[in-house]
Amino acid sequence: MRLVYCALACLTLSGVALSAQARNATEGERYLCRWGSTIASGAQAAKLSGVTRYGARQKLQARKFTKQWMRPMALGITEQTYDSDSRLKPDSVRQIYYDGCIRHEVARR
Repeated sequence: MRLVYCALACLTLSGVALSAQARNATEGERYLCRWGSTIASGAQAAKLSGVTRYGARQKLQARKFTKQWMRPMALGITEQTYDSDSRLKPDSVRQIYYDGCIRHEVARR
């Protein structure tokens, strides 16, 4: 009888794990990841073209953002991009950021 309960518990847990892995990102999460990847790509392009960290920050400070959380997040993404030693092309940075962000959002739930 104990064996039956263990088998049933294992099947239930594996079913829950599979359903959690199969979840897709919501439209809001995809929007957030697209927006962040665009910021990261722009920061990488600025870094590669020789714009200083200060110049990139000033450019972001002058930019209008539609949501209140966007400015500090954009500044954080830019700081992380400038801290990185990466010399990847901006399109590669955009794709890597987007993929990592989607993976994170799906795993978070």
